[in-house]
Amino acid sequence: MGRIVVEVMPKPEILDPQGKAIGTGLERLGLTGFTDVRQGKLFHLTVEGEVTAQALENAREAAASLLSNPVIEDVVSVRAADAEEDDR
Repeated sequence: MGRIVVEVMPKPEILDPQGKAIGTGLERLGLTGFTDVRQGKLFHLTVEGEVTAQALENAREAAASLLSNPVIEDVVSVRAADAEEDDR
């Protein structure tokens, strides 16, 4: 079984209230040094067998049409998971 990882983030010009709340929470916990926090989405798509070029293309299509809202989000990456990610 192979796995494809899709990362989606809000477009830079879109306000990110969740990211802002996380940033404030980090400060309250004394975890400083972070200048910005953006909250995104991560999808793990499992496929039968190895990850093929066709599987990646299907994942890109899914990312553009279903996993993200293209008005406010960017698909940052669509890639085969590495061995460390496969162990999760």
